[in-house]
Amino acid sequence: MSHYKPLLITLGTATVGGFVETKYGSCSYVSAHGPQLSAVTPAILSARASGPSPTASRRLTLSLLASTSSQDVDERFAYPNLYAQGTSKHVRAFNCVQRSHQQIYETFTTAVVSGLAASLTFPLCSAASTLTYAVGRYYLSKGYAEAAEEGGDASKRYKYPLAKYMWFGYLGNIALGMASCVMIVSGKKALK
Repeated sequence: MSHYKPLLITLGTATVGGFVETKYGSCSYVSAHGPQLSAVTPAILSARASGPSPTASRRLTLSLLASTSSQDVDERFAYPNLYAQGTSKHVRAFNCVQRSHQQIYETFTTAVVSGLAASLTFPLCSAASTLTYAVGRYYLSKGYAEAAEEGGDASKRYKYPLAKYMWFGYLGNIALGMASCVMIVSGKKALK
């Protein structure tokens, strides 16, 4: 049961914060400037730039090569192996940093989309949850980098106490984003 405690704390905090913000408003300043506060979460997330989809480009290239009867197209243009093979200190260090990089790709899109959806109904809770995610993500990446310098022991990635809060912010954004979507679809919150 103890391994569910962080999840329950995060979901409980997001629920209580969302209820208080919806029911009582945040304060007189928020009531007067609500639409402007919806931009707080996108402002926190604005560091990410979008680009073309590498998957679509790869599929197009492979189909063009296959149609021109190139030999061994799949073998010659296979996906790269993102992790180094072996157990040396340098291989573990590289894989540690690479895992941090991949983890950003795995969580960032969900954090951004759910944070943006949540900011439509819960601008302050969403901003706080997104900031928690961003600070935790920074310290988790820093922990991975220092673990790589110390021989590549990835179990030291949570060396900083704030690193684990990335998951609290991440789950908070998901919970608030889903609650915001439900409120909008059910008609309890009108988009302006």
